[in-house]
Amino acid sequence: MVSAAEILKIDASETEESILDFLRGLLEESKADGYVLGLSGGLDSSVVAKLCVEAVGRENVLGLIMPSDTTPQEDVLDAERIASTLGIEYEIIDITGISNSLASICGHGSEASVLAKGNIKPRVRMVILYYHANILNRLVAGTGNRSEILIGYYTKYGDGGVDCLPIGNLYKTQVRQLAEHLGIPSSIIWKTPTAGLWKGQTDEGEIGLKYEQLDLLLYYLCDLGIDVKTASKLVGISVELAENVLMRMKRNEHKRRPIPMPPIPAGPTRG
Repeated sequence: MVSAAEILKIDASETEESILDFLRGLLEESKADGYVLGLSGGLDSSVVAKLCVEAVGRENVLGLIMPSDTTPQEDVLDAERIASTLGIEYEIIDITGISNSLASICGHGSEASVLAKGNIKPRVRMVILYYHANILNRLVAGTGNRSEILIGYYTKYGDGGVDCLPIGNLYKTQVRQLAEHLGIPSSIIWKTPTAGLWKGQTDEGEIGLKYEQLDLLLYYLCDLGIDVKTASKLVGISVELAENVLMRMKRNEHKRRPIPMPPIPAGPTRG
């Protein structure tokens, strides 16, 4: 069977140049002075950090490492290594206390699910990112990829609250190809992806598929318009798993849409 990497193969050099042009153009258009991003020690944030440095220079990029009590120490060390290798300024801000305080002051705290509590963390990180961006007149560069965006695998107004998504049109499989081209360490490229929202959490465990399977399924469904039964057969997964992904996409569609507003009756023309 043909691999996801072969089917979703990109021209890494052209892709890199396109993203660099995008980052430079956005900065010029916004009159901002640089980029701020969260560094998790994972693949996506490492790639975005590298691209930002190449686009606007290391002196104009700030990396914020924001661990909590559920963040593996290995991830913090990897984030520091990436920041040091790139030569960018970085800060480590532990968000455990802030996250716990927010959870404790809410009247319905005892009813909160693991997910509700976990989602506090990316929202706290978003606030910290924008605090620094406002002070430094910079833009917040998001680290979401196409795979996660399509299925809504991110926190609304958390890691979804950004000014731009440099790798937002690349599937995870393609981000790995770009990472290899950029010289990101293989230990990071092939690290088990996790948002670290709770102990033992992994992305693929939550999604129920390997990224290679998810990427192919989304490519067949969204890019080629193939029906779910045929797509599941091509990927080599059950129809039930494929339909679960479709259901997740529909359920999370609100994350990708503008905030809904009710229509109002026609009134006087506004001049």
